[in-house]
Amino acid sequence: MSDAAVQHSVMAGDDQEFLSFVLGEEHYALDITTVKEIRGYEQVTKIANAPKFIKGVMNLRGDIVPVVDLRIKFSVGEATYNAFTIVIMLNVHDRIVGIVVDGVSDVIRLAEDEILPPPEFGVAFDSEYLHGLADVDDTMVILVNIENLITSNELGLVDVNQVKAGD
Repeated sequence: MSDAAVQHSVMAGDDQEFLSFVLGEEHYALDITTVKEIRGYEQVTKIANAPKFIKGVMNLRGDIVPVVDLRIKFSVGEATYNAFTIVIMLNVHDRIVGIVVDGVSDVIRLAEDEILPPPEFGVAFDSEYLHGLADVDDTMVILVNIENLITSNELGLVDVNQVKAGD
């Protein structure tokens, strides 16, 4: 494909960009348009009776932001908090939410035909949080549907009824 064709393909929206990150030994990615900023982990204020994967809340320039540890939520790796732990701040349905990951890898661009549909796991695993899978440089990357995850009843971070009423 010529440079002009590649440029046209990108401008036409045939490709989608994802921010890739690591949880334990696995590689994940999410839609980059939801990313507000990337920052180091800092102490959070714990919320009583919150699920284990909700670490608490933090003040981000006047916004109170819930922080979810995806390592705990997805049961991958040991959740340690040090200078290398990363929080990705997301803007999902006008709500800022932080997700804790082990590290941020890269921005990857994928054409729609490079994204494989998520496998059906039946009742053992709910694939509604998966956008699909992609083979990137011989590494399988799990594409997370972050909007479905953040708006899920399980997390309860965004009022789904409010989101539907606003659409």
